[in-house]
Amino acid sequence: MNTLSYKTKFENAQTHTREWFVVDATDKTLGRMSTEIATILKGKHKATYTPHFDAGDHVIVLNADKIHLTGNKWDQKIYMRYTGYPGGQKTIVAKDLNKKKPIAMVENAVKGMLPKNKLGRAMFKKLFVYEGAEHPHTAQQPKSL
Repeated sequence: MNTLSYKTKFENAQTHTREWFVVDATDKTLGRMSTEIATILKGKHKATYTPHFDAGDHVIVLNADKIHLTGNKWDQKIYMRYTGYPGGQKTIVAKDLNKKKPIAMVENAVKGMLPKNKLGRAMFKKLFVYEGAEHPHTAQQPKSL
């Protein structure tokens, strides 16, 4: 019994191919859409998922300004950041952040669902979020999700 038929095969840089997907965020709930995007960025939708290798695909999100939140989250959800200076904690409500920078809402939600290490940062680089319906990635021939 020199060769084992049940040996686990892991994905690596030589055997891996990446695909491109497009997501239209119009009237989609932020959290539910973000979990789908994070799953694709991690590569968990594939049979060849490898936890220690970035086997995920690229994701393009369009119409980020038309995202949907449930309940009273437009007025109650608070995004916090810290400038690095004493007393530099800044807060902004979701409604105001959507007017000012709608891309940040989608990016923040997806980033929070990815691993907090070097691998997670590499996965996050494959996310492209745009406010409008156009994107510059037509050469990659993305598939609709």
